[in-house]
Amino acid sequence: MTRPTPRDSLALAKGYHSPQVDVKVRLNTNEAPEAPPERFVDALAAAVKDIAWNRYPDRAASALRSKIAESEQHLVGGLIDMNNVLVANGSNEVLQSVCLTYGGPGRSVLTIEPTYQLHSHIARITGTDVIQVERNDDFTIDLDAVLRTVEQDRPSVIFVCSPNNPTGLIEDEHTIVALLDAAESVGALLVVDEAYGQFARWSSLSLVSEERSILVSRTFSKTWSLAGLRLGYAIGPTWVIDAISAVVLPYHLDAIKQRAGELALDDAEAMAARVATLVEERGRIMAEFAKMPLEYWPSESNFVLFRPTDIDGDAVWHELVERSVMVRNCSGWDRLDGCLRVTVGTPEENGEFLTQLRDVLGGDGQLWDA
Repeated sequence: MTRPTPRDSLALAKGYHSPQVDVKVRLNTNEAPEAPPERFVDALAAAVKDIAWNRYPDRAASALRSKIAESEQHLVGGLIDMNNVLVANGSNEVLQSVCLTYGGPGRSVLTIEPTYQLHSHIARITGTDVIQVERNDDFTIDLDAVLRTVEQDRPSVIFVCSPNNPTGLIEDEHTIVALLDAAESVGALLVVDEAYGQFARWSSLSLVSEERSILVSRTFSKTWSLAGLRLGYAIGPTWVIDAISAVVLPYHLDAIKQRAGELALDDAEAMAARVATLVEERGRIMAEFAKMPLEYWPSESNFVLFRPTDIDGDAVWHELVERSVMVRNCSGWDRLDGCLRVTVGTPEENGEFLTQLRDVLGGDGQLWDA
């Protein structure tokens, strides 16, 4: 028997995986540290009883899209409605749908590295070429290099993650506008990945309009505490949403997911409170990092990237696991030698992480300040 083989372009492709190890404190996957409110769970359980299981879900997901538009309206410059919203099975499906629509053979996307690995991974598995531009040494965007590359290579899509994963750095309005202008000059679409947007002080949603070639993607996984739901969305001009909708499979968003998203949006106050707590804890972690023998990058997300200066980062990661604390080991990633990334957890989890990290690094904080 001759077995079928994947296409040649997938021969060297590697999947995107995060270790799932049984530890006391798991701070490696940027999940929300707490479950959504019990009232949400109760409301969803009640709503499940009313689902017509023998019928397909609303193909257009009209109610959910309308609610998303309403919830994000305050961040957008002009008026938006459901026709400006794309919903998907996690924001990764948004990225995949973008590549299926605007990418493919003979087309390319531009990524600004290091950044979210699935930007390039998804592009490649859709048969899209990937053009990579390196960031500056401090991981800020080398805008001149990006603009030169856009003019020279004329990508169909430009991906930018803000706040960036794994660095946590946010791009200011000047940078995003410059990228948008460059995209439009070559007929490209600028996709701003705001998976962590609610943790930041500024959003690219303010630039969305019918006249501009920009799409902003977000997710329910982080701030809404619904990583297990796999629900994401994007907001952009109607002509972009219409184009992308043509590649989305029929009835791709199930009835439970649609209803859960609607119910979550009814509890925006609880979401905002969770975000405020995480931002406060993020500040606490960075304040403690400033006392330790390590380098860290100021984050506007729900994680912080850091690099121990006296001990190899990979060794620190293993020592933390031995102490039942897991962070993300980025030390093998390009340009991130020795780097680790910690998700902001509950105050108790963060306290345990900081205690164990101090112990691994060999000090109590006061000695390092001397």
